[in-house]
Amino acid sequence: MATLFTRIIEGEIPGRFVYRDDRCVAFLTIEPMYPGHTLVVPIAEYDHWIDLPEDLNSHVWTVAQRVGRAIAAEFAPKRVGVLVVGDEVPHVHVHVTGFDHPGQLSFAGVQRDVTAEDFDDWQTRLRARLTQ
Repeated sequence: MATLFTRIIEGEIPGRFVYRDDRCVAFLTIEPMYPGHTLVVPIAEYDHWIDLPEDLNSHVWTVAQRVGRAIAAEFAPKRVGVLVVGDEVPHVHVHVTGFDHPGQLSFAGVQRDVTAEDFDDWQTRLRARLTQ
């Protein structure tokens, strides 16, 4: 059975994509810790990040770094961090998010009141930055 992320990648469930290539995608999370919080996800389903083939692992992290630079440029956080947890969806994904203090790097503090307009703005800004 396809994972939630595969269903998003295949367009069965809507997603706000900021990047896509033939090996991975990046889309905004629906519960962000900070503006522009993005998930970088390989298209191939792997449950655990340590099982990724080395070349795919390298590619995912290269894309995560590019997304992190875009978040830094567009939203000016004090830092950009990454989280690899993988407990909530059995499909490798890297959370890339800005933060101004370490307490913001917590799923307990996600924003659940972000408007569709905010998500659209973040998507537009990050896409533009990532295609420069």
